Amino acid sequence: MVRAAGCTLLALLVAACGTPTPQKNPQSRFNLSGYSATFKRGHADGCTSAGGTQRRDERQYRDDADYMMGWNDGRSACK
Repeated sequence: MVRAAGCTLLALLVAACGTPTPQKNPQSRFNLSGYSATFKRGHADGCTSAGGTQRRDERQYRDDADYMMGWNDGRSACK
């Protein structure tokens, strides 16, 4: 009886450690209210880039400090 209860408890604990369901929109994890649209766009591109495939507007990254900071922050936050 004790062995069955222990096995049941162990099975429940293992089931609770499953892989979490990925969010459809990873940006929803971050509160970016108050930031410029350019920062938000950079953040989204940086966050996407953290997944492996780099997405970055090179001209905007070079010329726009808000986009550059957003991209760097997004990439760091989503790593």
